[in-house]
Amino acid sequence: MEFCPECGSLMMPSKKGSLTIITCKKCGYCRDLSKEDKSKFVVKEKISHSPKDKLIVIEDKVDTLPKTREQCPKCGNFEAYWWELQTRSGDEPSTKFYRCTRCGHTWREY
Repeated sequence: MEFCPECGSLMMPSKKGSLTIITCKKCGYCRDLSKEDKSKFVVKEKISHSPKDKLIVIEDKVDTLPKTREQCPKCGNFEAYWWELQTRSGDEPSTKFYRCTRCGHTWREY
């Protein structure tokens, strides 16, 4: 990793014909690497994900959430975990989510 002496931004290695150079993406400063050890300047392959890849939840720990007295519409239990998220625009109230402590059913209150 090398930084631009002009502006301090990260410089990226690239090929220009038969030359290997490092270029600053911000100001355009470039330097030839023909006389230097090129092994320290390596471009790695980008990782791409397909739409079929699924999000894997490693841990779904809800016992750290606060509890409240709210009736579950599925099993009738009167205790649920709750949390709030801003799901709409900033000038609208947040959405309160509940998860039953007995059956795990999740519902929301607008």
